Amino acid sequence: MTQLNNQLHAILDHINLAEQQAERLPNSVQLLAVSKTQTADVIRQAAEAGQRYFGENYLQEALIKINSLEDLQLVWHFIGPIQSNKTKNIAANFDWVQTVDRLKIAQRLDNQRPSNRGKLNICIQVNIDNESTKSGIAATALFELAEEISQLNNLLLRGLMIIPTHTDDPLQQQHSFQQAQLLYKQLAEIYPSVDTLSMGMSGDMAMAIAEGSTMVRIGTALFGMRHTTDLHHPSDNK
Repeated sequence: MTQLNNQLHAILDHINLAEQQAERLPNSVQLLAVSKTQTADVIRQAAEAGQRYFGENYLQEALIKINSLEDLQLVWHFIGPIQSNKTKNIAANFDWVQTVDRLKIAQRLDNQRPSNRGKLNICIQVNIDNESTKSGIAATALFELAEEISQLNNLLLRGLMIIPTHTDDPLQQQHSFQQAQLLYKQLAEIYPSVDTLSMGMSGDMAMAIAEGSTMVRIGTALFGMRHTTDLHHPSDNK
């Protein structure tokens, strides 16, 4: 507990420092703890240390933890690839979905969102570097999809999520973040509900914040190196 508490507050300190260096407002960047492969007990420890927002990639694994931790009133983000046969459980159990990249999935989430849950918060995943191996919509198709999502009654468009190409070139990395920020600003001018730019992970958090991120997704730096557990369900990736 003490180690996790220390790691959490060290990350929050790093976020605060990056905000200051970028001349951003204090507490303008939210920490999303990426808790895939972590047990419910570990997540409970993080929650007791003050963390409330958690991101999960694998649906079956996540459902076990969501049910086990429902007394904590945590905010759950789905951040993994979405298959059509998973949308019903995602719509029913998550507060946010950050990986919407096609209308079919948005429509299914809208149709399957329980009426007593309120609107499902949506981020569109943009394939910012046009990588053939990566999910996400092309930047050129973003605004058409955003308009279609904005018309759905049970979804609330909140912003963008990106995963830039892995590179050791800081200029290329910065360019990807800047392109995402430009798209985000353009989207926010059209839709008042847009307030979230989800970009930046353990290795590139400071640069992402400098380029306008409002939410960083941190797993390894908080929980340590990931390990496979019996909670992992390979079928979630099919």
